[in-house]
Amino acid sequence: MAEQMTVWAVERPGPIDSGPLRQVQRAVPSPAAREVLVRVLACGLCRTDLHLAEGDLEPRRAGVVPGHQVVGEVVDRGPAADRFEVGDRIGIAWLRSTCGSCEFCRAGRENLCPRSEYTGWDADGGYAEYAVVPQDYAYLVPGEAPVEEVAPLLCAGIIGYRSLLRANLPPGGRLGIYGFGSSAHLTAQLAAAQGAEIFVMTRGSQNQALARELGAEFVGGAQDAPPVPLDSAIVFAPAGELVAPALQALKSGGTVALAGIYMSDIPTLNYDRDLFRERDLRSVTSNTRRDGEELLRLAANVRIVAHTTTVGFDQVDRALADLAHGRAAGSLVMLPGA
Repeated sequence: MAEQMTVWAVERPGPIDSGPLRQVQRAVPSPAAREVLVRVLACGLCRTDLHLAEGDLEPRRAGVVPGHQVVGEVVDRGPAADRFEVGDRIGIAWLRSTCGSCEFCRAGRENLCPRSEYTGWDADGGYAEYAVVPQDYAYLVPGEAPVEEVAPLLCAGIIGYRSLLRANLPPGGRLGIYGFGSSAHLTAQLAAAQGAEIFVMTRGSQNQALARELGAEFVGGAQDAPPVPLDSAIVFAPAGELVAPALQALKSGGTVALAGIYMSDIPTLNYDRDLFRERDLRSVTSNTRRDGEELLRLAANVRIVAHTTTVGFDQVDRALADLAHGRAAGSLVMLPGA
């Protein structure tokens, strides 16, 4: 194994076109106790990585390596790491560790743990040739699954699944989706497989075309009103100005879930117009490991397909710029050998 590796690190957060990511050389990390080292086979590019690079999320360590939708092959194990064998394919997701003892962890709500840590934010992630992960926070990946299809499930899929749970969509209900990127297009497939009618409001001709391809009942602009009242809505776009239109689109008793870790400021809401008649507004914070396990099982059973565009390792910064400027549809995935 090489002693050095190439990574993409956030050197100085700023607008993506200013080049906040730089390729640098780092030592290949050694797995600590109960950790495994993987050779990165694929890493999905997430809007959270973009927020980190641009400084919307302040990096928690200098020169952090983003990337938290990683499929890798185990190549080394630290002391007491016995959950996986060398050669296994595993997935590395956003949630990296929790304390296990606080009131939230004890209640099965580890996503709210105040001492939780995250891949590609607190610790280096998958924009690299190798990465380490605590074995208890990794997922076994079936050997036959294409890595470029699995990678987006590890954040976009998991967060979309949790957002769907938070949106309280009734069986056969009408679901509004605001923004139609990586997470949204996976969530739409899952909801449709459960009998929902899908209404998509999004910018970008590519995103709108993908929504139509996936069978949405209605596709309109980001602030367009759907033709019928909605039972639930999920706002995937990090745009606070979409919250009021999403609430206004609900029928009485409906729920809007906000799926992003970052969102621009929400303009003042009007109580009578936007919230009255028991409309609920809920946020989504990270995920639990159980969410990930359930989503991966569902994805296999109902055949959720990630519509992906693959990029090579040297194209990561340009691909994130495409994501920032609305030039990408579906999921972007980095393949080191592409």
